[in-house]
Amino acid sequence: MKLRILLLTFILLMSIFTGCTSKKGTTPPSTTQPGTNPPQNATQETKPDTVTTASIVDSESAFEKAISKNGTWIIATLKDLTFNKDLVLDGEFKNGKKDEAGKDIIQRKIALYTQDANRTVTNRFTLTAPKLTINSLNARIQSGTFKGDVYVSAKNFELVDATVEGNVYFTTEEAKSSFKMDATSKVTGKQEMKK
Repeated sequence: MKLRILLLTFILLMSIFTGCTSKKGTTPPSTTQPGTNPPQNATQETKPDTVTTASIVDSESAFEKAISKNGTWIIATLKDLTFNKDLVLDGEFKNGKKDEAGKDIIQRKIALYTQDANRTVTNRFTLTAPKLTINSLNARIQSGTFKGDVYVSAKNFELVDATVEGNVYFTTEEAKSSFKMDATSKVTGKQEMKK
């Protein structure tokens, strides 16, 4: 079992690092899932706090550190995680890629899954907390389940192949109007404004 976890971790790390790098003069591969919209690009006025790589986490303390303003652009879990307190996804990060105009792309991603070398999802995980506040621009929850309520304060939040077992509340009209959810995602509760 330990060997399998180590192998899956290695494969996930290699696919993330391979997907986040490109050869000079080539366009980096897209990380969006089929049938989804790509992340919105950063504007010139946007100044990211940090440029980082992925954080592979298997504990609550590592997850909390990774979602902080001093964390990483992508937070990939290796198991179900449960919190008895509210969580906040904070900070602004470059994902290491450029848009068509050559500008850095701003993004945050909570990856509740593992994948193989072909980017096929191999395991899905559940993140449980009373409340998750999204303060990071262009954030997404992908390929897993969040149990609790999500409060969205930043624009361009997405659910990609993900489930929210709870409500999604928007704290601004811009956050609500820019929210996206693909056909394989669902929210079991309400989606409404709440300040």
